[in-house]
Amino acid sequence: MTLTVESITFDATDALTLAAWWAAQTGGVVQDEPDPAFVLVTPGPAGGLTLGFQQVASPTPGKNRVHLDCSVADRGAEVARLRGAGAAFVAEHRVDGFEWTVLADPEGNQFCVTSPQP
Repeated sequence: MTLTVESITFDATDALTLAAWWAAQTGGVVQDEPDPAFVLVTPGPAGGLTLGFQQVASPTPGKNRVHLDCSVADRGAEVARLRGAGAAFVAEHRVDGFEWTVLADPEGNQFCVTSPQP
């Protein structure tokens, strides 16, 4: 028996708004849910995982323990686009030639953006 990861779920103070933000950034589709307190974003044509957003009374304090690692051909341009869409810059890192940018979505959930490695 093995596990199959079907989605990654974020706590959110406004699940529908955060789901819409992530759908716009990933090319995903917000699914019509009977309860706006839990919203799914399914992958668009480029593929990827389903993202879930569940409404909570208050956000989890501190740094999120699980985050998304996203890859894109032009990291600089994508970071600029994401910041223009409301993501906040957190940090820039480089370790042994591997570079990535840490951003936070509009509710403060951190995620990383890197370029594919050769």
